[in-house]
Amino acid sequence: MRRADGAPAGWALSPGLTPYLDAERAMEARAEAIAAGAAGELVWLLEHPPLYTAGVSARPADLLDPERFPVFRAGRGGQFTYHGPGQRVAYVMLDLTARGRDVRAFVRALQTWIIGALDRLGVAGEVRDGRVGVWVTDADGREEKIAAIGVKLRRWVSFHGVSLNVDPELGHFDGIVPCGETLHGVTSLAALGVAASMAEADAALKASFVDVFGPVADAPPPL
Repeated sequence: MRRADGAPAGWALSPGLTPYLDAERAMEARAEAIAAGAAGELVWLLEHPPLYTAGVSARPADLLDPERFPVFRAGRGGQFTYHGPGQRVAYVMLDLTARGRDVRAFVRALQTWIIGALDRLGVAGEVRDGRVGVWVTDADGREEKIAAIGVKLRRWVSFHGVSLNVDPELGHFDGIVPCGETLHGVTSLAALGVAASMAEADAALKASFVDVFGPVADAPPPL
C-alpha cells in the first residue's frame, strides 16, 4: 500500500518506557498535523510501562483485574489489550488519501507487514477469519496471538497501530481477556524459543514495512 508519489514515511524510535497518555497526545497531534499538510507521515516505535487499554468495543466483563495496572480508554478499534516492557508498540500515522483510501486494504497491509517481519525472524505468522491480529501455531499445535492490531482513522489519517510481543511478561495478560478472545492464548517470540532482541525485531519490522508500504527515513519521535 504505497504512496503514489513515493515519499518516505518517517521512522522514529523512543528509548525507555513512554507514558501512555503522553504518547497518545503526541500521536493525535501528529495525525492532525499530517491531515492538515503540516507534517509528514510517521511510524513511531516505543514501549510502554505495564498498562491495559480499552478499545471502542471493549466489554467491561473482559477487564478481569481492574486494580492490577492502570487502565486507559483508547479511541482505537478493538477491545482490551495489554502494553508493557518487552512488547514493541508501533504507532502508525499514515495518510491514506495518498495511499488509496481503502480501509480493508490498509488492515491487510498491516497484517502483511507483521507477517513479513515475523518471517525474517524465523516465525510463521498467519491471519484467521473473524479474528484480529497475527497468529502463530506453537510446538503443541495451539494457536496463539503474537501481535495485536488496533487502528483509528480521522480525516483519512491513521493512528494507533500494532503491538508485537517480543519478550513481555505474558502473565500480565491474565488481567484481561485479550481482544475478547477466550479460546486462544497469547505468546511471544521468546516463548516460541526465538531469542530476538528488540533491536533485531525493530530491524525486521523496518525491512518488512519498506516491502509493504514503501521507503522510510529516520525521523525524531514526536515526544
